[in-house]
Amino acid sequence: MPGTLYLVATPIGNFADMTFRALDVLKEADLVVCEERPEGERLLKHFNLERPLETLNEHNEAAATHTILGHLKGGRTVALVSDCGTPVFSDPGRLLVERAVESGVRVVPVPGASSLMPALTASGFAIDQFLFYGWLSPKKDRRLAELRELQRDRRTIVLMDTPYRLVPLLRDIAAVFGASRRMVIAFNLTLPDEQILRGVPPALHAACAARELKGEYVIVIEGRARERKE
Repeated sequence: MPGTLYLVATPIGNFADMTFRALDVLKEADLVVCEERPEGERLLKHFNLERPLETLNEHNEAAATHTILGHLKGGRTVALVSDCGTPVFSDPGRLLVERAVESGVRVVPVPGASSLMPALTASGFAIDQFLFYGWLSPKKDRRLAELRELQRDRRTIVLMDTPYRLVPLLRDIAAVFGASRRMVIAFNLTLPDEQILRGVPPALHAACAARELKGEYVIVIEGRARERKE
């Protein structure tokens, strides 16, 4: 009989956000699969857990998926975690889930920390409908084209990117969205230096460039139809 694949959400910065259920699953798992071994080891060490570890990331996804699927077909329990937050969501693991479903393996999500919903709910923007676009292109011309498409969208827009691209990204958002659209940057959520920065794109670009902010962030942009009248 096939085993079970658990998708275990882990804290996005503050270890106090770990759920009791997530800990129970990790304690009982035959194998924990992490994105990067140092991060996986750090997580287990913090909670005094000793479990076998294997990695699955963008560099070895196909080979690792084949190996892990073998464990699952052999009846073992596997817990998949990402470096932080909810696995598979903007992280490697989709192929493993797809193959597990095709093979009749039970897939169980264990919900917990995520940067998406806290950023949305703290934004103050309408979230009855929203567009999670995720990562824009790292190439400037393509990124600007994507932003021009998004600029016309009526829904609240959610973007993510790597820490070192924050200022260039804000520069491009300011160029496309202008100075009337409201925006929020949820910076280092759950950590002691957490900040919710609010304003319009040009002002936020100038502020972040001057402060050289470094860390994880989520950008939330008010939809076009939600712009306030001057």
